[in-house]
Amino acid sequence: MKVWRLLLLPALVLLLAALALGLRHDPKQIPSPLIGKPLPSIAGQTLDGRPVDLASAGQGGPMVINVWASWCESCAIEHPVVVAAARQFGDRVAFIGLDYRDKQEPAAAWLAERGNPYRWSFFDPEGRAGIELGVYGVPETFFVAADGTVLAKHVGPLDPDGLRDYLKRLFGVS
Repeated sequence: MKVWRLLLLPALVLLLAALALGLRHDPKQIPSPLIGKPLPSIAGQTLDGRPVDLASAGQGGPMVINVWASWCESCAIEHPVVVAAARQFGDRVAFIGLDYRDKQEPAAAWLAERGNPYRWSFFDPEGRAGIELGVYGVPETFFVAADGTVLAKHVGPLDPDGLRDYLKRLFGVS
């Protein structure tokens, strides 16, 4: 019985320390095993049916891959930010969409209604490309260098200042 009591205090201290570390963690900073590695080659189709490979999406330039869906309320909040950034920086950075676990008709209608900031949007109805990228949910955004290296991942909706910061810090775009 005494041994149990002696082990209980250190176990509680370890548990409290783990909880304290977890509370200091920003949930938008979910680590990605892709950071610092080449974007995987993922073949598929665009929302309008053309064959594509996600790894060659930027065609030699930096790219922002925005994971979205027509059913996603946070995506609707974030979308005007992406549209504005694509208008301002789209000549220097390729904005690519990844339509995640969606249906084709509602997704196409959603973009037609709200504006389409993407050079094209990868259609991922079963979420297979999302699994390859390690997507936790939508929206998520990946920032990829001209050489195809994944530089950063943002989880959740982007705000204008945050997106501009990523573009400036990672790509030198301002």
